[in-house]
Amino acid sequence: MFLKHKIFSLFFNILTKLPVNNHRVSFIVDSNNSFSSNLNYVREEFEKRNAFEFNYFYKDKFSFNSFTRLATSKYIFLNDNFFPLAFMKFKNDSLVIQLWHAPGAFKKFGASVENAEMLKKISENTDYLIITSEFVKEFYREAFQIDESKIKVLGLPRSDYYFKNHDLSSLREKFCKKFNIDCDKKIVLYAPTFRQDTEYNNVFNYLDLKEFNTKLSDEYVLLLRLHPKVKKFYKNDIQSGEYYVDCSSYENEQELLLISDILITDYSSIMIEFALLNRPIIFFAYDLDNYLNNERGFYLDYKHDLPGPVVYNSRQLIDCISKGADKSKLESFVQLQFGEIDGESSRRIVDFALKKGGNND
Repeated sequence: MFLKHKIFSLFFNILTKLPVNNHRVSFIVDSNNSFSSNLNYVREEFEKRNAFEFNYFYKDKFSFNSFTRLATSKYIFLNDNFFPLAFMKFKNDSLVIQLWHAPGAFKKFGASVENAEMLKKISENTDYLIITSEFVKEFYREAFQIDESKIKVLGLPRSDYYFKNHDLSSLREKFCKKFNIDCDKKIVLYAPTFRQDTEYNNVFNYLDLKEFNTKLSDEYVLLLRLHPKVKKFYKNDIQSGEYYVDCSSYENEQELLLISDILITDYSSIMIEFALLNRPIIFFAYDLDNYLNNERGFYLDYKHDLPGPVVYNSRQLIDCISKGADKSKLESFVQLQFGEIDGESSRRIVDFALKKGGNND
């Protein structure tokens, strides 16, 4: 078991005999740059300091040079799981920091739902895990099987995006022009997640597009942001005239959130990030009983702890949009999920890393 990861680490561990470069920062990514936005913000913050060099170690593209640069890095950042880390032995001079790609805590993950052995080994070789609030600390301790002393509440780097001086009107105008949308209409972004039970992945079996457009199209336009695995379940099931805008391939997800007036989701953690914008969130949970019984479950009470109303069918969803979704729980929800809400997460994380690394440059 874990043989390939052990072989990987044996080769890597030989290279850690080389001296550490105190100004080398490595980011462990995949060739698709999945979940890379946190890492990008951390890099930008390092670039504001004295000279650092940056190395991207691709998990699925190995070379002697990439191994060497990783083994000699002072600062190593991850944004997702990297199983060989369970057997890799970085020098004591190096700092391995897990940022994790999702904000706060919503759906259970990691050791909360699966075998904890490998995750515990990984955490033993991780120096610090960065989280967004004290409230989520116990959830992350369990999920990563990590010592609580390694968990630091410093924020989510990608959340800094929402505190920058964006020209929202210009962004909306550019987007509307690209997709031929009336800029005077409000944008409803629907971002459903993937279900293991494939019966429920065709969202258009549950969202009545014709009724949606009949009731709401004078004031709203519907955007769809679908999980890549979901697309195959609906491609041939949309009738002509049932209008929506498919933004599943739109590169900048954060920009979509920024220009949207309302978010519709179900079990996706995207809602935690959107909550920072203090805009309505509606939870369209047409398969809630099945999801609760057969999927991975939640850290929160789905029916009572969410920052917006839960609806179970298309008509309820349309009525909720028409009447205006309740936002009364948003502020308290954001306070639980995020500690300091100031757009300075990247700065805090880099300051912390430099301090722990003894680098005062």
